[in-house]
Amino acid sequence: MTTFAKDAFQGKTAIVVGGSRGIGKAIAERLAAAGAAVAISYVNSATAAEQIAEKIRQQGGSAIAIQADISQLSAISALFDKTEVSLGKPDIVVANAANYIPALLSEATEEQYDTVFNTNTKGIFFVLQEAARRVTDGGRIIVTSTGGTKMYFTMNAIYLGSKGAVEQFVRVLSRELGARGITVNAVSPGFTNTDLLPERDRAVAADMSPFKRIGEPEDVADVTVFLASDAGRWITGQNIGAGGGVF
Repeated sequence: MTTFAKDAFQGKTAIVVGGSRGIGKAIAERLAAAGAAVAISYVNSATAAEQIAEKIRQQGGSAIAIQADISQLSAISALFDKTEVSLGKPDIVVANAANYIPALLSEATEEQYDTVFNTNTKGIFFVLQEAARRVTDGGRIIVTSTGGTKMYFTMNAIYLGSKGAVEQFVRVLSRELGARGITVNAVSPGFTNTDLLPERDRAVAADMSPFKRIGEPEDVADVTVFLASDAGRWITGQNIGAGGGVF
């Protein structure tokens, strides 16, 4: 486990979109442990999000949980509004929310397509737009993508298509915000120990890594938090692989 200095993010405010479980939870906890005030957004996992926020507060940090379905544009602006009122103007925005529906391209339905793209692509696009307008100069914007965009998988056309678009958003926005000293990057996890990885696939996934294991959420969180730190100031417009050598 990587530890960051307790004051590395002192005085900073972070929004972690999709921060109630898995990788998002680990990112929120890492940022808070290093001094950031953290807004944790969730869609349905109210109890989990509140528990994380309470744990951070009990450890002397500052955190709130905010319900926000980013497929609804009004929810995005409300998330930023509530964060600013409670914690201050955001310095760091991590866009981690995603929907995943496996389906053969030849059999996928319009409903499946819309469900995934409304969150993963449209939702993230407008989170990035709001972040571009509100993040402080010198801030950090980070999106969670997937190493799957560099690989070939059946049943994943909708999901990988949605993430591929976001990777392009990151490249463009990094150019648009460079004059303000804001970095914009993507982090692409590999096979990670979250509820998105089926049990049946875990042994094969572990064997694909030279480390012979699947990743833990903290493995990805450490890369994300590095990019959010001052040490990541010279990295922008990049898609950083955090997949344990799988891709």
